[in-house]
Amino acid sequence: MTIYRIAPGWSATLESMEAALDAARFVPCGASQDKSVGWAEPRGEEHGPLVESVAGQRILRLVIETKAVPGSVVREKAQQAADHIEATTGRKPGKKETKELREDALQALLPQAFPRRGSVWVWFDLDKGLLVTDAGSQGKNDEVVTALVRVFDGLALTLLQTATTPQTAMAQWLGSTEPEADWPEGFNVERECELKSTDEEKSAVKFTRHHLLSDEVRKHLTEGKLPTRLALSWEGRVGFTLTESMQIKKLAFLEGVFDDRPNDDESGFDTDVALATGELSKLIPALVEALGGEIVPGMALPEAPSAAPARPKQEAVSAVDDNDPPF
Repeated sequence: MTIYRIAPGWSATLESMEAALDAARFVPCGASQDKSVGWAEPRGEEHGPLVESVAGQRILRLVIETKAVPGSVVREKAQQAADHIEATTGRKPGKKETKELREDALQALLPQAFPRRGSVWVWFDLDKGLLVTDAGSQGKNDEVVTALVRVFDGLALTLLQTATTPQTAMAQWLGSTEPEADWPEGFNVERECELKSTDEEKSAVKFTRHHLLSDEVRKHLTEGKLPTRLALSWEGRVGFTLTESMQIKKLAFLEGVFDDRPNDDESGFDTDVALATGELSKLIPALVEALGGEIVPGMALPEAPSAAPARPKQEAVSAVDDNDPPF
């Protein structure tokens, strides 16, 4: 999950958003097409709305379909064509012609390739001026942002930034000898983290199902390793992994959050969206506050420490399956 700040001044009605998205509706890859990106119905109902409004939140779904042909197969087919040219003309194809042969081979093989399809959920919280995606990689996020700014005139997005970087905060939290006093209110450390050194060796250590508030972890911090991922929970309701780049991964709603969810499929989508966005609408500002508050875009961020202090003060989803609930 990645959080963006919507630049002030942008707004859109449901009707205008629907019209804009309809012009970029998802269409499956053609026979010789290796990629298709477009918007699809969040509920999965054919010919349904492309933007859903639930409890004041707007939900979209971007579909990305790709067809890949193994490079070795392309090279083999291109080589066969090159061998044929050499056998019939007595000359070997040059670099430019070889490149064209590979492009022709790819186009010939694409109709036989199986498409792979994934979805990325997009959540507009217009009241708070935030946009959230559940994309699992920066590349997917870049595709989502590109698709959004293409369809919505005037929309500008910047990554949410905090006064204290996640890496600095995580180093301080893990290095604390008094966690009850130094940890931000409502948050608890769980049992997974990853630490990496900043030197040329880039040595790393991962802890899984391990007590993290320990001398062993603090020793790695004092030796120069810094946290890149840390498993956290908030208010006993949401579990997640915070990354150094402010991504929220392995998001999970804990026991009790969905207890009152009805079993009927008809209202399941609305309930899932309302409960998920309701919890995240509380988690996000709490996390931002724990990281020193949001900073104005363009303001310099504090530098991450080269090593954790000896006495501190004190990381959507890859693309999801079409049947998975949003966020």
